[in-house]
Amino acid sequence: MTFSTKDGRIILQGYSERGKETMYDVIIIGAGVIGCSVARELSRYRLDIGVLEKEEDVCSGTSKANSGIVHAGFDAAPGSVKAKLNVEGNRMMPKLAEELDFDFKQNGSVVLCFDERDLGKLEELYQKGIENGVEGLRIVRGEEMREIEPEISDNVTALLYAPTGGIVCPFGLTIAMAENAATNGAEFHFQTEVTSIVPLENQEGYHIETNQGTFEAKIVVNAAGIYSDVFHNMVSEEKISITPRRGQYCLLDKKAGNLVKHTVFQLPTALGKGVLVTPTVHGNLMIGPTAEDILDKEDTATTADGLAEVAAKAGLSVKQIPRNMVITSFSGLRAHEKGDDFIIGEAADAPGFFDAAGIESPGLTSASAIGKWLAEQIGSKLEAEKKTDFCGRRRGIVRLAELSMEEQNQLIQKNPAYGNVVCRCETITEGEIVDAVHRPVGAKTLDGVKRRTRAGMGRCQAGFCTPRTMEILERELSMQALNICKNHEGSELLVGYPKES
Repeated sequence: MTFSTKDGRIILQGYSERGKETMYDVIIIGAGVIGCSVARELSRYRLDIGVLEKEEDVCSGTSKANSGIVHAGFDAAPGSVKAKLNVEGNRMMPKLAEELDFDFKQNGSVVLCFDERDLGKLEELYQKGIENGVEGLRIVRGEEMREIEPEISDNVTALLYAPTGGIVCPFGLTIAMAENAATNGAEFHFQTEVTSIVPLENQEGYHIETNQGTFEAKIVVNAAGIYSDVFHNMVSEEKISITPRRGQYCLLDKKAGNLVKHTVFQLPTALGKGVLVTPTVHGNLMIGPTAEDILDKEDTATTADGLAEVAAKAGLSVKQIPRNMVITSFSGLRAHEKGDDFIIGEAADAPGFFDAAGIESPGLTSASAIGKWLAEQIGSKLEAEKKTDFCGRRRGIVRLAELSMEEQNQLIQKNPAYGNVVCRCETITEGEIVDAVHRPVGAKTLDGVKRRTRAGMGRCQAGFCTPRTMEILERELSMQALNICKNHEGSELLVGYPKES
């Protein structure tokens, strides 16, 4: 992405300042939740780490459009990679949230059974969870079901209760790991699309061509989401295939946020865990997703039929969902691999090429465990020394609305920008947006600001705050307003000026 500054300079975002050919010990392809987790864990070692991302920001693919669920771990097949890393990632989440200061809540989850004839399937799910090591699981019947979750359908005959389930902000988790990785030396290259990967001659490592120049690395980590099969198949004869599985969601206003306390699932099918109803960590209510296998790896459109399906199936689980409170809808793509398990580790016939492929649900939950496991494997292969000065903590953006009145007054006296409310729906101030811009791996677009601060995520969906946010971006980044994008290049909001000032 290029943009012009007020003094006429042209800046190419994400282009390496080291020169045309950039050398790294490790290059990670993809800056979603998996790529950022691997980057953070690898930054514990004395290694040169580069992250290549074809979009303008972290968390711009699968990681940005999902349920935000921290799964307990009762669904994956016992003995699978998914099962092991799901439970491990679930157990890591509370400490990770404390260290990196992102929103996480262990609200628990329930799986509903609507027919006595399906009780055996619920018991199978319970046994899977026990074998996987999920703690606190139990099957509940009778009046206790309504004590746990009062608004579930009258047709529910039994439920599986998992107290270790949780909810997280997928933006917050991914951005927190990216910021911490950058603070510890990882370098991020945005708008950098990988076009080819070729093994180096006469030595281990890879030559990587991109639209922003050439890179070389001893190790490549393939964390490219729905494109992970493309890069794996460039270097390995053992081919894999990733199918984009589209899921559509509806997000409801915060007035509906207390309708349920837990994440409410239905008994899973071959296509996934079904349509859920869940509170979000920010107080909204979310329903979805659908599950539709498609061919286009970029098709994130919502459809009338898909959203109608979401509403109808959610209504089977929870009574009186207020559909008139839907404030937005969206869809995301999951990277489904036909083996129905994560593909993680060094490719058998491509030394130094490490996959993190086929990472669909529970990928968000498993991300920290995946990052840790891959970093340990890569660190061992490179005989890398661990840093003594690694900083594993990160402080998130100060939220004025969450402070006491005394704390708010002190902050505004110190920095008056925190007294200027930009987003009325979410009570986000100018100070918070400026902080989001100037942090490591900072925001450069409207969506970048939204994901870091929630400015634009409220009831009016950025109808009020967009012009003011653009003014702040223009000032803080010395950008021309015409070049400010919603997200990637081509999403500019302005096309020209009505007259010369």
